[in-house]
Amino acid sequence: MTDTRHGPLRLRPAHERDAPFLERMLLEAFNWDRPRFALAELLALPRAAHYVSGWPRAGDFGVVAEDARGRGLGAAWARLFPADDPGYGHVSPSVPELTLAVASGERGRGVGGALLDALVLAAEEAGCPGLSLSVEDGNRARGLYERRGFVPVGREGNADTLALRLGG
Repeated sequence: MTDTRHGPLRLRPAHERDAPFLERMLLEAFNWDRPRFALAELLALPRAAHYVSGWPRAGDFGVVAEDARGRGLGAAWARLFPADDPGYGHVSPSVPELTLAVASGERGRGVGGALLDALVLAAEEAGCPGLSLSVEDGNRARGLYERRGFVPVGREGNADTLALRLGG
């Protein structure tokens, strides 16, 4: 258990049975500022759906945050994408791209930071050379990533690609 401003928080590895929860968290990530997509609509977009389709594939890793009753509060996960099928924050086929989302009613209480720290640790343990992600202009989560050492390495549309170099 980890104590956050939310209270006791349980972090555990993401499993195959978490695929529906990861889909809901992907929707939270894409709808970070306002409702823009319905889940079915988001999953119909190949570039968005590949963050969760077939979860988990070889090399995927992730963390789920739960409250003391086992209710999902958020998740962070990472996948590798080939150069010919990149994600929004793609930097290299050898650098996993992370997705992180916290349920809208649970934001601002330390859940995202705990998830990010756990995912970075998992990436280090897996020997990853780094992690990357895309963050849209105006998304307050950018501060969290920058405080953890992520730096801008590219830009696409209204979003920056951020990367964190690891020792792997």
